[in-house]
Formats: sequence, C-alpha cells, structure tokens
Amino acid sequence: MDLTTTYLGLKLKNPLVPSAMPMMESVDNIKKLAEAGASAVVLHSLFEEQISNEAMMLHYHTTQSADTSAEALSYFPEPSTFKLDGEQYLEHIRKVKKTIDIPVIASLNGTSTGGWLKYAKYMQDAGADAIELNMYYIPTDPAVTSDILEAVYIDIIKAVKAQVTIPVAVKMSPFFTSIPNMAKRMVDAGADGLVLFNRFYQPDIDIDKREIRAKINLSNSAGTRMAQRWIAILHGRLHTSFAATGGVHTAADAIKLIMTGADVTMMASALLLHGPAYLKAVLDDMNKWLIDNEYESVEQMKGSMNQFAIAEPAAYERALYLKELKSYHY
Repeated sequence: MDLTTTYLGLKLKNPLVPSAMPMMESVDNIKKLAEAGASAVVLHSLFEEQISNEAMMLHYHTTQSADTSAEALSYFPEPSTFKLDGEQYLEHIRKVKKTIDIPVIASLNGTSTGGWLKYAKYMQDAGADAIELNMYYIPTDPAVTSDILEAVYIDIIKAVKAQVTIPVAVKMSPFFTSIPNMAKRMVDAGADGLVLFNRFYQPDIDIDKREIRAKINLSNSAGTRMAQRWIAILHGRLHTSFAATGGVHTAADAIKLIMTGADVTMMASALLLHGPAYLKAVLDDMNKWLIDNEYESVEQMKGSMNQFAIAEPAAYERALYLKELKSYHY
C-alpha cells in the first residue's frame, strides 16, 4: 500500500504526524514516535513570552547594580553565555535532527510583531525543515475590531516568511467570522499550509477556593468534525497544504479527514493517553482499511469527499444542518 503524501512540499511516508505537545520536549519520546512510524514531528512550541521575558530578566539582572558598583557587573557572565529557553529550544532542534531521519517542524507561538520573530530564522539555521506558526490570542478589549486583529495575524505571517526560506504553516483559529476569507488571506500572505484548527483551552473555576484553575481536557474523536467540514469546503478552492488536528484517535478519524482533503492528520491526545507506540496501531489499521476497500494509495482517496464539485456549498451546509436536527429522536 502506498501511504505516501506531500505536506508543505515535504514528501512524507504516511499521513500521521505527532503534533506539538509536552511529549515533544523529550528526544527519547520523539525517537519512539519515529520508530512507531511517524512521518514527521511537530515540536512543542516556543512562546513569544519566553523570549521576551528572558530578554527583560537578562537586562534587569545585568544592570540593576550599575549605579552602586560598576565592578558588580563583572560578576555576571556576558549575555551571549546565558542559556535562555529560546537557545535551549534551538539546541533541542539540533539534537532531534541528529536522532531521527524524518522531517522536524518547529513551532513558534506568539501574538505580536516584534524581535521574537527572528527566532524563525534561528529555527531554520538549527535544522528545522519547516515552521508551524501558532497564533493563540484571545481578544478581550471591545475596542479591538476584527480588522485590527486579522491585520496583526497577516503581518506576523509576512514577517516570518521574510525571515526564512523553509515552508511555514499557520495553525488557524476556528473563530474568524469568515474562515474561507481569512484562510485565503493567510495563503496570499505567504503561508505554505494551514493547520485546522488551533484548540483554545478553556479554564475552569474552583468554587471552594474561588480561583481560576487551569484544566486541559484531552480531545476525543468527535473533535474531528470541525476540521472535516472546513477542509472539505476549502480543499480545491485554495492551493495550499492542509493539516487536520484535534480529535484524531483512530484510523477512521484520519481516513475521514484525508477524504475531505487533508494532506496529513496530526495526533496529540491519543498519544498522550496511549503512548508513542499507539501510532503504529493506527497506521496498521489505516493500511488494512485501504487494502480492504481496494484503494491503491492515500492520494487516490484524498479529497474524494470535499465540496469543490458542489455548486452551492453554503446551501449544502444549511441542508446538512437541517438534516442533522431532524435525525435526532428522543
């Protein structure tokens, strides 16, 4: 069975890619994922705040004693010798590249234009084969319009693309008013691929302590529905790479997404629940399904369930909505 696919111009041996998650902080875990059959890996994210905060801390600790004793500065190492988190991330890229022989995608997470974007070039120089740009921003100011927010996103994409020659994918939010328009603008700004969708985590409230509590609920297979719908709508209309993420737990989940037009399907929660070796089980199930259903390759079924051939996709979506409501019985 030919499971190969192409994502961001990278030829991959299959469509299963572990996505950014805490597991990716360990080189040993990444090696196990590669041995289980992963076709590429997306490293955990380097955050804008990590880089900015470290720069401010470095400035503070090397200047706070300047007014009292110039000699005091001599006790601090030169800035170039500080091991910042950003530099540790770059070293992690180098170690991973030496350990595995599949593409390594670095992840850069931020919400503003600024000096932190230079790390895109550093990631490329460290050996990253591509960059996933993850813009996680929750607008809370009523004065910030959608036009302002969307312009910032486009400016960041352009700034990153100006820094590097390797492919750049953008991990999109599902909360834009017009996802097709924003997707097109991102591609026009230079994005080589779109990852659908970024998962916005919701905090919880501890009613006894009366405080906000961070709580992550892992996904389930139902989480693939949103990516299924939008990749089916966009595939064929936008000439770019598509990755589906969120809810991929089984071979069936991955197959459905590929049928809508995804080039790769990304996994995180399933691997956190079952361990790196679980990826091989999903890959084996996918291979068996393709054989049983007489497909010759992943490419043969890719996009077979998209909406490109539908004359009125908006009306089609409306009809599906009505049909689903009528299908529920109690």
